[in-house]
Amino acid sequence: MSDYGHDLVFGSFVTPSADNPDRTVGVAVLAEQVGLDLVTFQDHPYQPAFLDTWTLLSFVAARTNRVHLSANVTNLPLRPPAVLARSVASLDLLSGGRVGLGLGAGAFWDAIEAMGGRRLTPGQGVRALEEAIEVVRQLWDVETRGGVRVDGEFHRVMGAKRGPAPAHAVPIWLGAYKPRMLQLTGRRADGWLPTLGYLQPGDLTRGNAIIDDAAQQAGRSPRDVRRLLNIAGEFSTVGRGPLNGPAEQWAEELAELALEEGVGTFILGSDDPDDLRRFAGEVAPAVRELVAAERDRGAAPEREPEPVAAPPVRASRATATGGAFAVVPTPDDGVRRSEQQVWDESTRPTGPAPDPQRTYTLQEQATGAHLVQIHDGLRAELAQIHDLIEQVAAGEIDAGAARSHINTMTMRQNRWTLGVYCESYCRIVTTHHTIEDQSFFPRLRARDPRLGPVVDRLEQEHHVIHDVLEGVDRALVAYVGSPDGLAELRAAVDLLTDALLSHLSYEERELVEPLARLGIA
Repeated sequence: MSDYGHDLVFGSFVTPSADNPDRTVGVAVLAEQVGLDLVTFQDHPYQPAFLDTWTLLSFVAARTNRVHLSANVTNLPLRPPAVLARSVASLDLLSGGRVGLGLGAGAFWDAIEAMGGRRLTPGQGVRALEEAIEVVRQLWDVETRGGVRVDGEFHRVMGAKRGPAPAHAVPIWLGAYKPRMLQLTGRRADGWLPTLGYLQPGDLTRGNAIIDDAAQQAGRSPRDVRRLLNIAGEFSTVGRGPLNGPAEQWAEELAELALEEGVGTFILGSDDPDDLRRFAGEVAPAVRELVAAERDRGAAPEREPEPVAAPPVRASRATATGGAFAVVPTPDDGVRRSEQQVWDESTRPTGPAPDPQRTYTLQEQATGAHLVQIHDGLRAELAQIHDLIEQVAAGEIDAGAARSHINTMTMRQNRWTLGVYCESYCRIVTTHHTIEDQSFFPRLRARDPRLGPVVDRLEQEHHVIHDVLEGVDRALVAYVGSPDGLAELRAAVDLLTDALLSHLSYEERELVEPLARLGIA
């Protein structure tokens, strides 16, 4: 078992097709909109059916605000490392620190030679790649005096001025499969980036062992090397094989890869918008919860302080300290947007009062703090939906009065974005509640039967919220079919807001202390 404790990252592997450039860019932008952390493109400069990868990365960086970007992986034989280093640093500065550098030793040598590159043997390719890494790192190292000097067998840089430095510590990920490349990954790289379809059973375990040994021999920790994985599969209603089934199956299989093989970054190869929505909205949250629960149960390694392309962590009240119970549940502010009420809040049962003399360790309070942080994320995303509704409402007024084709297209894009966001959010809430019902609540009820009435009520409210979510889904369908459907969608989201915020506050009030007292992860 090799769990390196890395924060989980989810990304997309988009085909850089030149046939429909607008769609290629649109898929990359969608990846950010649905909540993925990373967008990558393959780099084959000799392929005329593809857009140039570094030009495409720059264009997508200008069209996005949050998502990280990388080639998957850069074709080094056709990208001189000194120029590549400055290209990466420049884009990292322009994008606000959102660039990673995937590197490969090269393949398809006939095509590389046809483009003016030099054919290399496998051994030469590894040596050339190691020299290139040295060139790149020296050019980024502006703190060292003097010029860059690498007098290599394949790359010679004799006195080039250093800089610019990138905006953040750009990670270097290697696409590696053979022992010499894996050893280089352990010695010099920040990540290992293979494709699952190219691996045989046991290859991940064997590769990790080679990387770990090489890292330790180089005086590094194996945790210094993030494990990334390109994956592909199919969503279906019933399981038909690995990564071929419902989202729940995907989540279980990816969680196993994270916990057993140390994979910290999953990159889905698909250009299908529905695949990206389900991967971001259903699979990613479920994998994170499954892995977090198992890590809490097994006391996994401490997580890295600055994850690569990791989702933002929101500051909240959920700060746990040893001693008195310090996790503060989120109060219900009593504000209601809808005139409709889905339940009687006065009938909610309460659990046993906590012992005022009891003290709690930091570890005991961590689960309650984590629950509040998850809920804070749901609250923040719900607020974003309301903001999008108001933006769309304003945009439709403007676009309706305008004659500009650009304004009309903007209106359509905003409506589509709102629909995608709402749909993904409903799936995230459903997944979260399913995990609680199947894993979380049964353990609470078994550990302290006095919590039974509270857990029963929370499960009942999950069913009510499910019905409210279906109302949002119906309103979305109506909204797509009619410009007048925005009012119905706003009303449905208002009702969801009232129910969900009330439910989250009630759950925190009743459960954050029992989670610590009962030692439940």
